[in-house]
Amino acid sequence: MSTPPSIQRRGLCLVLVAPSGAGKSSLARALLDSETGIALSVSVTTRAARPGEIDGTHYHFIAPDCFTAMVEAGDLLEHATVFEAGYGTPAMPVRAALAVGQDMLFDIDWQGAQQLRAKLPGDVVQVAILPPSLDELERRLVARGQDAPDRIARRMARARDEAAHAMDADHVILNHDFDAALADLRACLRAARLARARLSGLGDFLRALGA
Repeated sequence: MSTPPSIQRRGLCLVLVAPSGAGKSSLARALLDSETGIALSVSVTTRAARPGEIDGTHYHFIAPDCFTAMVEAGDLLEHATVFEAGYGTPAMPVRAALAVGQDMLFDIDWQGAQQLRAKLPGDVVQVAILPPSLDELERRLVARGQDAPDRIARRMARARDEAAHAMDADHVILNHDFDAALADLRACLRAARLARARLSGLGDFLRALGA
């Protein structure tokens, strides 16, 4: 059986933005489990590792002075301070992946998404994940049992601002039903992969066809 023909393409940055508790991380994990050719961009952070987190898998845990040096050297595509901790995306592995057609998945905030789009114009597809309601969002945050009441209140205040930035996204998914939301996210990825602008080898393919 012959191998199906393919067209060389440039990789893309699939950026998920959402208020904390909207299900962004769960959708990201499910997407990585169900799709090939896409990998999670591992951010650096100055916060301490939480129970179960592995350095180099969930984050690169670094010292604050190292983070500052990376920012000053321009080694980060985006960076932000969230709840007193620094977060950022190392530039080198992302640029290398895109050049060989590898897609990268980003779990960052809306400010990081804006910076990433500025650094990699044309490579970013931004998907906003929204909860059905703020009441449901608060219920999910309480159910996680990870945060004290005052921290949940801070997250809820931040969530209102983050939700407003859905207007900046290319696609918006309402996460009322997880399976439906995942199907929508996979559809966004598939459509982005087929966009003509991403098909760097389209000209060569058409010439081989005699077009």
